[in-house]
Amino acid sequence: MRLVVDTGMHSKRWTREQAIDYMVANTGMPEAEVVTEIERYLVDPGQALAYKVGMLKILELRERTKTALGAKFKLSDFHDEVLKNGAMPLQVLERVIDEYIARIKAA
Repeated sequence: MRLVVDTGMHSKRWTREQAIDYMVANTGMPEAEVVTEIERYLVDPGQALAYKVGMLKILELRERTKTALGAKFKLSDFHDEVLKNGAMPLQVLERVIDEYIARIKAA
């Protein structure tokens, strides 16, 4: 839904009100919460897309790590590895996780 309204506003030129109406009608979220989200997307085009792409990459990396480490996989350690360096490009995060996998396998 967030991707739809973000794209609607910035590519299809939906008004703020159209985006709010669409999200309220299709999510069941309270209007006040929807307004907050819509206003965030208005000032930061592509924010919803960036969030979703990041989420999908982190889930992919988690599965890769889980498969590679098997019984050595610890979700809390994976989370620490993802978060310890702060925000970074996804390609850099992928390298960080690959290095983490190699380090844990070698231990």
